[in-house]
Amino acid sequence: MGMKISIIGAGNVGATLAMRVAESGIADIAMVDVRGDIAKGKSLDLSDAASLIPHESKIYGTSDFKDIKGSFIVVVTAGFPRTPGMTREELLSKNKEVVEKVGEGIKSYAPDSIVICVTNPLDIMTYVISKICGFPKKRIFGMGDDLDSSRFIELIAQNTNVKRASISAFVMGSHGDTMVPITSQAKINNKPISQFLSKDDIAKLIEDTKKRGAQIVSLLGQGSAYYAPSAAIFNLVESIIMDKKRTHCVSAFLQGEYGLKDLYIGVPVKIGKGGVEEIIQIELSPEEKKAFQNSAGSIKNSLKFFK
Repeated sequence: MGMKISIIGAGNVGATLAMRVAESGIADIAMVDVRGDIAKGKSLDLSDAASLIPHESKIYGTSDFKDIKGSFIVVVTAGFPRTPGMTREELLSKNKEVVEKVGEGIKSYAPDSIVICVTNPLDIMTYVISKICGFPKKRIFGMGDDLDSSRFIELIAQNTNVKRASISAFVMGSHGDTMVPITSQAKINNKPISQFLSKDDIAKLIEDTKKRGAQIVSLLGQGSAYYAPSAAIFNLVESIIMDKKRTHCVSAFLQGEYGLKDLYIGVPVKIGKGGVEEIIQIELSPEEKKAFQNSAGSIKNSLKFFK
């Protein structure tokens, strides 16, 4: 077996990620799901597609945590999804128990792995899994704001009718209702978006970005987004395996950066084969600083349950 990544949870996000990784050919995949044979069934289905969209990745489905042994990366998607009307924060108590069990499994069977947490509420669950695993903080982070950033870019593109590739924009803060789309740094062809959109338009963009995930949940009626989340995770996996040193916005552990300590929150970082190799500190507008601190405050309030 070559490079191996394990995906904990074979729901829509986990299975779609497995497909993206397999079809890229960058790694073999172990999918783990405690729900009987679901991971085994999906792995067989994915394997049957390998000669049609040609690749040589091996895909293995299991319900046994022991099968994550030897993983370079472990992606945690296990947990309950949001239902219509449910906030990410309301998921906290339901998913804490799930993530604690997953963390114990990773600590036992993949102690040298890099862990990407996807389970919501993301910043809190990343903190929980980090406490249980006890790995160096650079090897555990959460996928969140890369997804929010892609939604921000999509909405800018829709509102300005420009190509997505010409847009540079990102989101910081909690992967939740207090996220902070950084409009002061958002650009189209290296020009500030304020040259293309009015203040009211930009304010609406911020609100629409924050509500995008809930909008998708509401429209689906059951479950939550998975195409964009799996794409965001795949980009992170690729940056690690290929040592790309690309800038991503992820939920990283701060130890004084941005004036914050002992919490996971979305910030720009450089990702490479070591995980989070650098936390990038950027200049925020006064309004953005305030919103970012408010976002940190909401995470700290939730963390009180775990300290």
